[in-house]
Amino acid sequence: MEIRPIKNEADYQAALKEIEGLMSAEMDSPEGDRLDVLVTLVEAYERKHYPIEFPDPVEAIKFRMEQQGLTVDDLVPAIGRKNRVYEILAGKRPLTLRMIENLHDAFDIPAESLLKHSRNQEHHPA
Repeated sequence: MEIRPIKNEADYQAALKEIEGLMSAEMDSPEGDRLDVLVTLVEAYERKHYPIEFPDPVEAIKFRMEQQGLTVDDLVPAIGRKNRVYEILAGKRPLTLRMIENLHDAFDIPAESLLKHSRNQEHHPA
């Protein structure tokens, strides 16, 4: 069977099923090459139709606070004065690059999550 572009959900499901059957293929074999091409096509289709959405920066910070039992005081070294932390958490002030770096380094919050503009920040420019 020839390899064709994945144009719809039916093509996508068929490619996934074929990939499943080829998972044990040898790397440098015709089956392994077919698997490699199919995986590339599936990844391209998924990027277009199932994009990964990163959370809002404020939600990412609040999630990490909840996960690690952090308080506003714990964020002061990364963000600045306590009132600034409250402004960030309320979406009234955008994160600066330094804050993003500090939050990422101190609390291992993915930088991608912190870089995304939040809906609140779009409506309340600094």
